[in-house]
Amino acid sequence: MQRVSSAQVVVMGAVVGEIRLGLLIFLGCQLGDSSAQGQHLAARIAKLRVFEDLDGRTNLDIFAVKGEILLVSQFTLAADLRRGNRPSFTTALAPLEAQVLLSEFSQELSSKGLKVENGVFGAHMEVSSCNMGPATYLLEA
Repeated sequence: MQRVSSAQVVVMGAVVGEIRLGLLIFLGCQLGDSSAQGQHLAARIAKLRVFEDLDGRTNLDIFAVKGEILLVSQFTLAADLRRGNRPSFTTALAPLEAQVLLSEFSQELSSKGLKVENGVFGAHMEVSSCNMGPATYLLEA
């Protein structure tokens, strides 16, 4: 998850998702992940104080800054690079199951009152962003 001043996803030359100030979230689904974990992560993200206040402290949540979310599926987060020269994806969730979890997660974020834009699951995406800070956070359920 990255705190951004802007981010967008392009698929086949067309912008499919774009936000201003907010969070760019890369979601990787692994074996054993569940809807309950997605609900927990969405609740945490809605409350995380990762935006700076007037004193420069990370004291504000996404609602306080009227932020948006760009959600991008990224199965490469499940890569195992401990051995060899080629990533192993044996712990990645099967595509159909991952797509369901991604959709549920997006809906859960939206149900909290957040504006959510999405990439295209399984597509070759070009993701661009302006990371503020830089600030990148790893959030696991």
